[in-house]
Amino acid sequence: MLTPAGIAGYVAANRERWLEGYKELVRIPSLSADPARDPELRRAADLLLKHCAAIGLANVQLLEEGGKPTVYAEWLGAPGAPTVVVYAHYDVQPEDPVELWHSPPFEPTERNGRIYARGASDDKATLWIALCAIEAWLRVEGSLPCNVKVFLEGEEESGSASLPAILQKHHELLRADFILSADGGMLHADTPDVMVATRGIAKLEVTLRTAAKDLHSGSFGGAVANPLAVLSRMVATLHDMSGAVAVPGFYDGVREPTAEQKAELAAVPFNEGEFFAAVGARPGAYEQSRSVLERLWLRPTLEVNGMWGGWTGPGNKTVLPAEAHMKITTRLVPGQHPERVADAIKAHLRSVCPAYATLEFKAMGGGSPAYEVPPAHPALNILDRVLGDVYGKPTVRVRLGGTLPLCALMKQFLGIDTVAMSFSTGDEDYHAPNEFFRLRSFDRGLKAWCAVFPEIAETGADAFAGYRPA
Repeated sequence: MLTPAGIAGYVAANRERWLEGYKELVRIPSLSADPARDPELRRAADLLLKHCAAIGLANVQLLEEGGKPTVYAEWLGAPGAPTVVVYAHYDVQPEDPVELWHSPPFEPTERNGRIYARGASDDKATLWIALCAIEAWLRVEGSLPCNVKVFLEGEEESGSASLPAILQKHHELLRADFILSADGGMLHADTPDVMVATRGIAKLEVTLRTAAKDLHSGSFGGAVANPLAVLSRMVATLHDMSGAVAVPGFYDGVREPTAEQKAELAAVPFNEGEFFAAVGARPGAYEQSRSVLERLWLRPTLEVNGMWGGWTGPGNKTVLPAEAHMKITTRLVPGQHPERVADAIKAHLRSVCPAYATLEFKAMGGGSPAYEVPPAHPALNILDRVLGDVYGKPTVRVRLGGTLPLCALMKQFLGIDTVAMSFSTGDEDYHAPNEFFRLRSFDRGLKAWCAVFPEIAETGADAFAGYRPA
């Protein structure tokens, strides 16, 4: 089913207006991790709530279960046609360190065909593009080819803590054939890909104590253990000399890649040398018998995200700290369970903790198992056709090394699968200073999102029968 010519004309006529609306959304510092930014987060939710109503969506409301608000809206005027939930998130990462930005983080700035700002790529660009496509159909045709439910989350960047409660309470409201996520990411800006899996995640915060209070390093050093030194030695036991995780039980359930998966990786255009050079890094740290893509997509990881304690201010302070801290995250693959992995790490750290120190663990929440799209899911073929047409070349199948908690949660609570059609790419620094989004990706996204709805309708509801609850 082709996109009507009037849709393309409407897109061309409204592109600049849409870009200004996108920038207006980006200007709102909608951080979900910082309670002090809650008013700004609410302001972003209110903007989206009003916008959804203005473009012709119905049943517009906020869904809240003790966390940040989710914006919901729907158009259900295509009886018998498939129903898709369009997912995105409007919350963003913190902008720190601000001094490394080349322009104000919440003032969208155009340079060299790019828009620079926090949230410009992750996830406000494709969120806005999806809403623009919906507007184009409703304005030009007065209807959408398929039924659409919009679900815009407000706490994805802080772990989606209240998402399970929202899905459990509103599972009937969200009944659909599949999820089409505007969140995700492309491997290359000019090569279309379809994401078929994401890794999971488990998180821990660790505190190690060796004394009841900070002490004078001259009076107590050499007698009382330094917690930073103790914790450093313990951290060194998390991996062996080859870079493999040395925690007993960590790899339980992990499967070796199949021949099909290896062939899938080999088809992906990827240069390992360029990968390391782009970030100023060198190879050699982990599992050298495996390719980089295998390590990024099909193998689990254990990372220390931060360690701190004692005096870190300017000048010198001769202190023997009482505590040392670290944050750990793991990226998980199918066969691993977040809680069991976290328990294995705790048990290992307890086993290597000396008797003169004590350990305390704080659960960070937001754990999620890995997720894989069923290989024959009809939505994959839909995206192959749509993206192949937009880019003028065949798609490749890729996996996400990061985690989209939504995927596993939607499967758990709604019984449906998630595919992603995002136009952000991994080089756009979306968790770092100087995040940006390419304007050519904005245009490609508009074309693809306008085309995907008729493709869903053409596929038909019967094609999804085996992929949704009875």
